[in-house]
Amino acid sequence: MTEPNRPHRWDLVRPDQLGSLPAGAPVLWFLDELTACAAKVLARSEDGDLYFVGRSADSVYDLLSGALTDRSRLRLLPLSLGMVDHSLLGPMRPGETAQLRANLADAGLSPAAIADGGPPVVLTDLVSSGGTFGCLARILRQWADDDGVAWPEVRRRLRFLGITLRRATSPKTWRWHQHADWTAGLPAGAIHNVSLDANVWSYFGNWQPKLTRSFTRVRWGAEDARAPQHDDKAREALAEALAVVAAGRTAEVRDRMVREIVKEPAIAQPWLRALVTELKLPRTRPRTA
Repeated sequence: MTEPNRPHRWDLVRPDQLGSLPAGAPVLWFLDELTACAAKVLARSEDGDLYFVGRSADSVYDLLSGALTDRSRLRLLPLSLGMVDHSLLGPMRPGETAQLRANLADAGLSPAAIADGGPPVVLTDLVSSGGTFGCLARILRQWADDDGVAWPEVRRRLRFLGITLRRATSPKTWRWHQHADWTAGLPAGAIHNVSLDANVWSYFGNWQPKLTRSFTRVRWGAEDARAPQHDDKAREALAEALAVVAAGRTAEVRDRMVREIVKEPAIAQPWLRALVTELKLPRTRPRTA
């Protein structure tokens, strides 16, 4: 049986043995946009389990991790699917498929687990054309077929929450899900979007230092993926990520999130009102070893 593999990522909520950080506090120039985005992601999650796919939305995850006392709904899904259809690598080999499925199953994303009931599975990521979402949906469908799991039962519990680059809104505005063939079979309401300022979107998706290396096809089973990164870029990423978590604990950020959430239609739902109550509670900085 193939053992699951997962890249190492520091525990930022209960940090310990993080080593030295760059001098000076990071400037979170994107914090206002990030706060509004995180609040809307939470409000549009349908009380589901939020899976942050890849690394692009790490800061959304980190801010929510700081803001929420109960983080059980927040999941990181380290995964890059950009090389799945790479012309030089060819189709996925059986060993690669087995490793990918082991990794997804370990994250609670096997078709059987998804179809088994419980809260919706909400996949969220920065989205341009929706290629990662489409690839992941195809992988899950083929896996369901191979395992004899009814795809409609899997599909009805999947949600796709895209964080999109903000554009002027008009009837002619380009919307990724209207141009992706794979979305046609999804139930109504399975796709939601949250727009983000173009500069912040580009920073998170293209330039922001990340805590982990991209978990591409060639690294899904690599043992060295489990080792923490200690280079200068990783230290820079760690300092910024810790600052984002700390910002999420502040009353100012949590109050701003509440102000955004109460504007959302889902505020009529008890689960979201309960989260608003949680966000209003004081937070304390956890003790470290």
